Amino acid sequence: MTTVRIECDSLGALPVPADAYWGVHTARALENFQASGIPLAAHPVLVRALATVKRAAARANGEIGVLEPEIASAIETACEAIEQGRHHQQFRVDVIQGGAGTSTNMNANEVIANLALEHLGLERGRYEVISPLDHVNRCQSTNDVYPTALRLAVSSALDGLLGELGPLTEAFAAKGKEFAHVVKVGRTQLQDAVPMTLGQEFTAFAVTLAEDIARIRETLPLLHEVSLGATAIGTGITAEAGYAEAAVRHLTTLTGLDLKPAADLVEATSDTGVFLLVSGVLKRFAVKLSKICNDLRLLSSGPQSGLAEIVLPPRQAGSSIMPGKVNPVIPEMVNQICYAVAGADVSVTMAAENGQLQLNAFEPLMGHLLLTSIQWLTRGCAALRTHCVVEISANEERLARQAARSVGSATALTPHIGYAAAARIARQALETGADVADLVVRAGLLDRETALRLLTPMHANGSPTTSGRRPEAG
Repeated sequence: MTTVRIECDSLGALPVPADAYWGVHTARALENFQASGIPLAAHPVLVRALATVKRAAARANGEIGVLEPEIASAIETACEAIEQGRHHQQFRVDVIQGGAGTSTNMNANEVIANLALEHLGLERGRYEVISPLDHVNRCQSTNDVYPTALRLAVSSALDGLLGELGPLTEAFAAKGKEFAHVVKVGRTQLQDAVPMTLGQEFTAFAVTLAEDIARIRETLPLLHEVSLGATAIGTGITAEAGYAEAAVRHLTTLTGLDLKPAADLVEATSDTGVFLLVSGVLKRFAVKLSKICNDLRLLSSGPQSGLAEIVLPPRQAGSSIMPGKVNPVIPEMVNQICYAVAGADVSVTMAAENGQLQLNAFEPLMGHLLLTSIQWLTRGCAALRTHCVVEISANEERLARQAARSVGSATALTPHIGYAAAARIARQALETGADVADLVVRAGLLDRETALRLLTPMHANGSPTTSGRRPEAG
């Protein structure tokens, strides 16, 4: 039989499992919110951020003299344990909840209070000694704690994404160099266009991803604006003099980040623009990454009846009925991640727009979707690099054969033999299957050396990389 302890709040008494670090407020949230079945512990980066915010608050409250040193120290010790990854299973409330994150804040307050009591050698629930509200939550409100913790969590998660996006960009750049000599036919609207190199194609992938590294990094300073001390609606009610400055200073020390207090705490309490911005940047990246995966699947299609220009590493059998079939499963997985991120952006947009007056009640949804999107993209980038990109090979013979017969290569001849003559050569090549260079020489329009030189993609484009930019991952 499970033993319980009885805890009380303003609504009455409830039994709480005796071995639980959470208390009555969390117990009510567990009854009320079961929509997703995903506990707060599923986002350890947010749990750690909550502990860090509470730790900074305890330091600040100890410094300004509103918490006794022994209590402030015990709260800090409890927060440190959570930061180290312990007791995360005690963060039980559902990620989708009403109350603008109040249940999340109270779950943290209760766990920290009971851990602090245990540190002092006292049993759980002795809130007259260390209270979740009067001590752990001193000078705070959900409305400044939760968004501050969420900003820290998203910032940390984005660092992890950048840690995988950089190597993925470098992997595409490396393939660009490896394939720099491989001539192929470029395509527009899925129709043959002009010659290029496979190296140019892969270098372009690297360059476009490097642009998203820069866009993601631009969001970080905005995430580092925090609203501690704002309390309920930004007026600072119940926050003691000196608390806000001390709390931000201590949080800066604990995180190592260049944190800034929000310029206007009322605005900061109601505005969720930074989460909307991050979501938009993630959607932009997801759409571009999905396009790259689409290209990889197209370029590898076949292997006999498709484009078959590149070969993706085989990862698993592709069919339960067709022997020997292998599918592009890694790009397909990443495509689906990207679709989910784009859908999440719609939900974040709706949640941001539907906040009313001095507070947005829907930050729990924003936080869950943002952290999930970042986590999935991080894992997707790692899988795409290690299980796909680094082992891609080129079907060089097929590409060379197609490039030699490409009518699109005649485009490079127009400055030298005129549009009409180039169009005639292109039509003849299309009708007969003959090489463009052979037809030009046979028509007496150019000598072979000149024709071959003009039909080489590096001559037509000026360099092996069409952009002229280096794909920097940093």
